[in-house]
Amino acid sequence: MRRNALFLLVLIFFLAACSPSQTIVTSGYVNLDQRSPLPTPLNRAITPLRVAVAAVISPQGTVESYTALLNLIGKSLQRPVELVQRRTYMEINDLVKDGDVDMAFVCTSAYIAGHDQFGMELLVAPQVDGQTVYYSLLIVPSDSTAKSMADLKGKIFAFTDPISLSGRMYPTYLVNQLGSTPEDFFSRTFFTYSHDQAIQAVANKVADGAAVDSLVYAFAVSRDPQLGELIQVIHRSPAFGIPPVVVNPNIRPQLKAELQSLLLNMHTTAAGLQALKAIGVDRFVLIDDSAYNDVRTLLGDVTQTR
Repeated sequence: MRRNALFLLVLIFFLAACSPSQTIVTSGYVNLDQRSPLPTPLNRAITPLRVAVAAVISPQGTVESYTALLNLIGKSLQRPVELVQRRTYMEINDLVKDGDVDMAFVCTSAYIAGHDQFGMELLVAPQVDGQTVYYSLLIVPSDSTAKSMADLKGKIFAFTDPISLSGRMYPTYLVNQLGSTPEDFFSRTFFTYSHDQAIQAVANKVADGAAVDSLVYAFAVSRDPQLGELIQVIHRSPAFGIPPVVVNPNIRPQLKAELQSLLLNMHTTAAGLQALKAIGVDRFVLIDDSAYNDVRTLLGDVTQTR
């Protein structure tokens, strides 16, 4: 009797499970032939786009100059943008290497170091006055009698960043050409960690000389013409490939394409032109790694002789 009752219960359960009236709730239909990105759930926070800017100018100056550009990028991508700053160029490189930032504005020598060490990739380059080059300017106070690097022997010299091409490597190259090293040539050296601060150091006679990025110098003097009256340029380097915008080699291809397209077309709108003007740039263009070969040669010479 008990066995028949148990059999009856099992049979009822089985028939209920197989009943055609049972409703199965699905989460949606997925068409595998569609390749469009999946939408972001409404209840999920959007991850900010993290953009690093090397300390070519002071942190405050960077915020003032790049705010409009970053806001426009965020508006175009419909995604918040976070500005990331560090004291040195190598710290910015580390952020790119570790994937802690999505995009970075770096100096020329930092790009070469990152390219060699972990495959840092070029995204775009700024174009200024129709060119994608810049120079290292050797500057001294306006009342200085120095006419060349040789005249700065025994003086105080301001470097910008330890791996800056225009602010450290090129002036070191000039000293090497005189058969010396910065340690032996100058009475004292110090780092300002930005080009605008190096300009101020010379203008205020804290330093007898410095070497700075020509783009930063031109931009600073255009904003404050009186600054130019306190300084004189006594030497200009050969043309170097301009500091580029870069990404990690493992960046998502879709994001890289979006960022590249956005920057390349930024000059086509009034808002974009205004944002570019704030950082002293005409437009962004594509650039090839070969544009930096002359810099590689110079850096090799500095490494061998310092």
